[in-house]
Amino acid sequence: MSNDVSMNTSLQEKVDHLIDEQVVNWPMAKPNYEGLKQVKIRSLEFGPATEMRVQFNPARIRSSAAKVDAKSIQERKCFLCEDNLPQEQKKVPFRDDYLILVNPFPIFPRHLTIPHVRHTDQRIKGRLSDMMMLARELPEFVVFYNGPRCGASAPDHFHFQAGNKGFMPIEKEFRFHPRKSLLIDHKGVRVFCVENYLRKTLVFEGEQPDEIECWFNRVYRFLDTIQRNGEEPMLNILCSWENGTWRLIVFPRQGHRPRQFFAEGEEKIVLSPASVDFGGVLITPREEDFNKLNTDLVKDIFDQVTLNKHDWELVKKIFQE
Repeated sequence: MSNDVSMNTSLQEKVDHLIDEQVVNWPMAKPNYEGLKQVKIRSLEFGPATEMRVQFNPARIRSSAAKVDAKSIQERKCFLCEDNLPQEQKKVPFRDDYLILVNPFPIFPRHLTIPHVRHTDQRIKGRLSDMMMLARELPEFVVFYNGPRCGASAPDHFHFQAGNKGFMPIEKEFRFHPRKSLLIDHKGVRVFCVENYLRKTLVFEGEQPDEIECWFNRVYRFLDTIQRNGEEPMLNILCSWENGTWRLIVFPRQGHRPRQFFAEGEEKIVLSPASVDFGGVLITPREEDFNKLNTDLVKDIFDQVTLNKHDWELVKKIFQE
């Protein structure tokens, strides 16, 4: 029997059906989604409209502590290749290029992983339009991308993820943030930045996906010239669609994991910031880290991984040219 879900309905409806079925009938996913009801959450405030929620989620240890060095990747089977998926894991195709899967180790109450059908490296270049089309066809979700050194636990297989809207503080904060400033309003695209927000943040809004992609590519090329890491510039991306308008939130970075991740003893904190963390929900798979995190530690961690101030000023100048 095929494990495809096929109905003559919208993609959003197919995905809703997929989630409802998998969280009940897939033994790997069911206890982890039930466990989300018991996760501990607490809030840290960093001034006006800047909240970080800390989530104790032990099921996420697999992703937070994933070994992403070349040797480890070479020695394991790719868990996103279709031939290696569990038999019980069903899928919804998106066009001919992607499979939409329920993530069995969720952060969100409705959490998806969306791998490409081919085993190809995690690189966003040339695929931003795919991300925006996914967001349009899944209007109840935020689609997100973790770069190969920015939280992706499978940097060898291209994929997006998606989670239900309303989960990350940044979704609401951005709308009314007092430190939001407009960098450009051109051909139906508005680009904003948010200052003193723990992480460097660019927000692209508009109704023309080609124009959004054009401006994103300018930022991408600039970051590539200053980082020259041989892969792609370090960044995380959130993408959503609402009332005919796309919103693309881009977090340029300079580091993968903070020094606390590699520390020993009391100083160790298993926190590997990715898109959801940058969106305002810090995922801690160990309870001691959940209890330990405070405003000073969080500021220090984001200082290490977000773009430095000098390069951030150069990025903003792109929109003055």
